[in-house]
Amino acid sequence: MTFLRLASLATAVAFLAAPALAQNKPADPKAAGGDKSELYQQLNLFGDVLERIRRDYVEPVEEKQLIENAINGMLSALDPHSSYMNPKSYKDMQVQTKGEFGGLGIEVTMENGVIKVVSPIDDTPASKAGIMPGDLIFALDGEPVQGLTLQEAVERMRGKVGTPIKVSIRRGTKDPFDVSLTRETIKVKPVKYRLEGGDIGYIRVTSFTEQTTPGVLDAVEKLKKEAGNKLKGYIIDLRNNPGGLLDQAIAMSDAFLDKGEIVSVKARKNDEVQRWNAKPGDVANGLPIVVLMNGGSASASEIVAGALQDHRRAIVLGTRSFGKGSVQTIMQVTGGGAIRLTTALYFTPSGRSIQKEGIKPDIEVEPAKIESIQQRSSFREENLRRSITNPNDKPVAPPPPAAKPEAGKPGDKTDDKGAGQTAPQATPQTTPSGDPDEPPKEQAADYQLLRAADLIRGISLYSGKAN
Repeated sequence: MTFLRLASLATAVAFLAAPALAQNKPADPKAAGGDKSELYQQLNLFGDVLERIRRDYVEPVEEKQLIENAINGMLSALDPHSSYMNPKSYKDMQVQTKGEFGGLGIEVTMENGVIKVVSPIDDTPASKAGIMPGDLIFALDGEPVQGLTLQEAVERMRGKVGTPIKVSIRRGTKDPFDVSLTRETIKVKPVKYRLEGGDIGYIRVTSFTEQTTPGVLDAVEKLKKEAGNKLKGYIIDLRNNPGGLLDQAIAMSDAFLDKGEIVSVKARKNDEVQRWNAKPGDVANGLPIVVLMNGGSASASEIVAGALQDHRRAIVLGTRSFGKGSVQTIMQVTGGGAIRLTTALYFTPSGRSIQKEGIKPDIEVEPAKIESIQQRSSFREENLRRSITNPNDKPVAPPPPAAKPEAGKPGDKTDDKGAGQTAPQATPQTTPSGDPDEPPKEQAADYQLLRAADLIRGISLYSGKAN
């Protein structure tokens, strides 16, 4: 058999979830427990039911489909992340590991018989159409998903590139609505980066594929060159990142850690524990790091955030993450298919499990809309009559006398406003487009990112004064 270790959200997606670190794992020769004779009786029961369906069901059925459905039902009844993949699905999953696949661009799971969106992937049909984490998909092309397995629903979402599909969505307490999407070939660029305000490196990681860690290392080097000695820190944006390859999560964490444990994985037996430790070297050279997370950050994203948080290498800002702390192993089976089976739980360096708990941010910041507030008219000290001149002000030559000064009370003195003149109406301040402190247009509406940037600059300022 072939075994692959999963650290992704390991539920099916419109393009299938990705396998992770390949690893050999011997089969447990012992049964789970109980009388084997009872097991054989249950197998006989299964065979009896199968035969009755073949013989008496109202319509002819395919034996292969019956067996696949039975296997998938057995696995999906264990937990939301265990499932069966037929040969085609298994092949598609292996293709996705390379970072290119066909579909809608959403990571999903099953909840109460409907499909729940964990996260849309950037620049895909789903994200462009405004699908959001937490959306519930209850129908595809008008047909309910109730009663379908997760794998069956995913198969319906997949299709030929360029073909349309109508997705029916429930969002919170709002009325259900339909979204029309066109299937595309999804080419995931897992790492994007830019320089914020000329002094902060912003690195957005959308998924953990084979290109993720090389992309992050390349981004760090290019940001260093672009900012020079002005670089004050890094923002690592893991919001709506559904996970991916375990080895990439470990490698990315290692890049920013100089020592210590990154993650441990514990199987059913207490002595079956694997640990991964960081090697010396920090690509950020000790500069402050802020990690952005939200409810769409899952699995591999939580491994990275948990490792950096536990070692106090980064401040986690945002909202609580998804909370998937289980590890899936992909096992190839007879016929060319594979099963995805939950085989272990992973733990952060401090020994905490985030299963159903998620990573709690150090600083909780909910998404918010930023609006300029019109200030009421008011005076400042410089508008008051006879205010004392600042001793640090340089003397300036008096302005030439006016030809016909306006009449006023003798002895009255003002600053730069005549007697009886009102203060100017306060208006929101604007910054010239060339000002390095002006946030880019795409950042202006991102309150969490603005808070992260302020935090980096505050840490840098405080550290500078302390030194």
